[in-house]
Amino acid sequence: MQCPYCLSEVAEEAFVCKVCTRDLYLFKPMMAKVAELEKQLEEMPNQQAYEERITKLEGLLQESETAALSRRGFREIFFDTVIFIFIPLLLLLAAHALITVVFDTKMVYLRIISICLPLPFGYFLFKRVHHHIFPWFLAILFLAIASVIGMSGITSLVDKSPIWPQNLFEWRESLAYSASIAFSFLTGMLIGKITYTSKKSKSAAENPWVMAVVAALGEDKLSPAALKHLVKNLHKYAGMAFAAVSTSVSVYTGLKDFL
Repeated sequence: MQCPYCLSEVAEEAFVCKVCTRDLYLFKPMMAKVAELEKQLEEMPNQQAYEERITKLEGLLQESETAALSRRGFREIFFDTVIFIFIPLLLLLAAHALITVVFDTKMVYLRIISICLPLPFGYFLFKRVHHHIFPWFLAILFLAIASVIGMSGITSLVDKSPIWPQNLFEWRESLAYSASIAFSFLTGMLIGKITYTSKKSKSAAENPWVMAVVAALGEDKLSPAALKHLVKNLHKYAGMAFAAVSTSVSVYTGLKDFL
């Protein structure tokens, strides 16, 4: 404790300051309270310590989620594949059969359905849990190619026409239609991932692009809170930009012949 008169150190059991010889009896309760508060303030972690602790906990959470994802068994992967790949495939083939065979209406309706239908499946797949994009990108390619081949097969059964494209123009049309389906699903995946990561703040140490920005600006110019905010914004706006691009590609490749 400190003497309120001369600010010299005073023993806790003393009632008189040995330096200025002032009586401390009336000040003892207040001095004890101040000493207790100073001790509590010294033990209390600062804001930077809190942020470092939160970042560490978020990193541990991300590691646990990644480990849980790697431990997912064949059953979970099988059900995800059936729900998010084979069901949209069957729906696209059913839409093709209804529009081209049953009702024999305009093909533009099928193209619009092919653009809109895969998107929510990609969204709900990536909104629920963290997924690696590359394996599901391969699944998207399978969905897109299988859809176009299946539609061609349905047309072949009705019109007795060849299943496979017969010239460069037909190959180009088939690839463009496949790209329209694939990019629609990819748009849903990106939007779902934005939704998921907005609830899970990623650690700055996990993002090499952000660390490059920090190195360029100087670490002393970005506080931990500002850095975390920058990470979230980069993930959000970069994902939105890619989603907008994939949507544009899906619409263009699907409807370019009708525009």
